[in-house]
Amino acid sequence: MSQVQDPRKQVGYLQQCLSSDKKPLGLFLGAGCPTAVKSGGQPLIPDIAGITAAVRAELTKCKECGPLLATVEEHFKKDCRPDATVEDMLSHVRALRAVAGNDQVRGLSAGNLDKFDERICDLIHGLVNKVLPDTSTPYHSVAAWSEAIGRDKPVEVFTTNYDLLIEQAFEDCQVPYFDGFAGACRPCFDLRAMEEDVLPPRWARLWKLHGSINWHHTRAKGVFRGAASGEKGTRRVIHPSHMKYQESRRLPYLGMMDRLRGFLKQPTATLVLCGYSFRDEHVNEVIVQGLQSTPTAIAFALLFDEIGKHPDAAKLGRGRSNLTVLARDGGCVGGHEMKWPEGASSTPAASPNKWLEWVPLDPKDPKSRYATRFTLGDFAIFGQFLRELVGIVRLPTEVASVP
Repeated sequence: MSQVQDPRKQVGYLQQCLSSDKKPLGLFLGAGCPTAVKSGGQPLIPDIAGITAAVRAELTKCKECGPLLATVEEHFKKDCRPDATVEDMLSHVRALRAVAGNDQVRGLSAGNLDKFDERICDLIHGLVNKVLPDTSTPYHSVAAWSEAIGRDKPVEVFTTNYDLLIEQAFEDCQVPYFDGFAGACRPCFDLRAMEEDVLPPRWARLWKLHGSINWHHTRAKGVFRGAASGEKGTRRVIHPSHMKYQESRRLPYLGMMDRLRGFLKQPTATLVLCGYSFRDEHVNEVIVQGLQSTPTAIAFALLFDEIGKHPDAAKLGRGRSNLTVLARDGGCVGGHEMKWPEGASSTPAASPNKWLEWVPLDPKDPKSRYATRFTLGDFAIFGQFLRELVGIVRLPTEVASVP
């Protein structure tokens, strides 16, 4: 049976944790975060459903890839996976490629699988290769917060997004960061540097769990960051699957996941997740195992919608007392599902907290009771929350643009 909890306490706990200079602090930015940045009234980058729809539409128009898409979708139909996303599509294609060798599997040849993989990644690149419209975005708030005070431990930012928005924000705010790559002309992935991690604490750490549109892989030289060289066999490293296909292509994915696992092993570590839907079972497993093995570590999952729309997050929250799930109408606190309180008749003049709002249960009834709604699951509002913690965001006189 649901209990009632005052969400103001949870907001207070968040403020205390994110203001600490002693605790290991981490932010996890999911696919919902870019949708909080608007351009012309529309999300700068669509969510995964929007990306999937756009990629599918372009593939359908293509004479070469259209039939391949039809074959892959028939696979999903036979496998009872009607709601497959573009990430599911990539993982499926790469799993088939791993066993195809020089032959074919399930009606698709090795060559066709390679072409299909490359085309999907190119389409994703076109959709998510965007530039932040100004310096007031929540990404800039994250960057400013990350170096607002001197900390004993570096801020670690984890993301499943392949865009370059957080990189742009760090650079706009002149915040140094390390993302696992070393070099200037053609930075290469350096697992040893990630593991040794001897950079100053003021350098933020950025770990892109599902790859990036500016990562590329070649068989001879491994994974590097930057523009593609045009070298034969070069491919974008987007959403590397955890399944075993090519060891060198798997390396960044495993290294990034190890950073998340290692972060949660630290005593008193605090991880705040925003824009994450908890649909990635492998990421969920790492988070739950980390919280289970380190009882003093805590995680706050800030959800955009009602708790009923996030059954995976609610289930995990009920199972782990140190995973606090905070949704618009309720959440899971201390392993118990909660509902935010309702108030008496008539909407009050002021909100109970700057990050909460009153909503009438029946908008047509002037005497309707009202409910409390938690708003920090909106990345735009979470950005305002971080800004208030650190004050004015420091920016250079002229903001460098992203090529």
